[in-house]
Amino acid sequence: MSKILNSKKIAIHILIWLAFVLVSLLPIYYDRGSIHYKTIALLCSAIIIFYINYFYLVPRFLLKRKTTIYVVSALVLIFISIFLASLIPFDAPRPFENIEGTTSPPLENFPKPARKFLFPMFPLFFNLGFIVIGTSIRIYEEWNKNERKRHLIESQKNSTELHFLKHQINPHFLFNSLNSIYSLTSKKSDDAPEAVITLSELMRYMLYKTDNDFVLLKDELEYIQNYLKLQRLRIPNNENVTINIHGDVYNQKIRPLLLISFIENAFKHGTNFAGKTEVKIIITVLNNELKFNCINLIGNKKKDKKHSGIGVQNTRERLELLYPEKHELNIKEENNRYIINLTLKLN
Repeated sequence: MSKILNSKKIAIHILIWLAFVLVSLLPIYYDRGSIHYKTIALLCSAIIIFYINYFYLVPRFLLKRKTTIYVVSALVLIFISIFLASLIPFDAPRPFENIEGTTSPPLENFPKPARKFLFPMFPLFFNLGFIVIGTSIRIYEEWNKNERKRHLIESQKNSTELHFLKHQINPHFLFNSLNSIYSLTSKKSDDAPEAVITLSELMRYMLYKTDNDFVLLKDELEYIQNYLKLQRLRIPNNENVTINIHGDVYNQKIRPLLLISFIENAFKHGTNFAGKTEVKIIITVLNNELKFNCINLIGNKKKDKKHSGIGVQNTRERLELLYPEKHELNIKEENNRYIINLTLKLN
């Protein structure tokens, strides 16, 4: 890939210089009575100055913050090129035939061009312009290379963090689910076999579908509904465990296992001293935007300071990594209820 980019870069340089030289030498084509030594010398010096500055001065001095040495070196380079250009004769005339067929006098009759050194302003600014252009291009290329490197490092870092966070979910979820099934089997409930089947569906989804960056929203919501089904089997008074889904969920995608930690947390803390459980979930999809609302009773489980725990903090971090500036998360306690409101831009 780097060889292709280098070949492309060389081709671009060649094409630009060819175009520049052709345009600069265009007057020579129309002025056939003179040989433009100065013009040719100026073009050659500009190309040489550009690449000495581009390949040597900028990376060796300027990019290493040796600004004074760089400025002095660039000025010396310009003055040397101007001095050498002054040694070249001015545009020399040559014989040409006029429209009547007569020939101009021989070149020996023309005075020789003066070689006295005069400080020319045009070559100074001409070469200085190429110094500035070369410096700007090299600095931009270095900045662009550093940005690509920074983005690559950030991407690798985020990928590692996401891998870690995602794999934290699986044991956490499995631990909670096994607790639910244990609760059923300890009561010798007839619902235990159904709970095992539901758990197998949940594990199948986690093992075979969540390795992708995105999953279908309908599959993720089906997974959530199966989880609620498993919890309802465990809870005796489950009439206040509800989920309502509105909108078009069939044509959307979402990051996998993004909402489940909020729901796990709701069941963990949503039972009071009297054994009453209250978990209400509303999911609305409209205009490529998902609104997730989860309300649970603050029960008899001992809370930490944020009433969250590993799962909720995990989801906060995943949202920051996966949906930066594309989500809004509000968590609050009100009327002995724990309320989560999440707005997520799906596209």
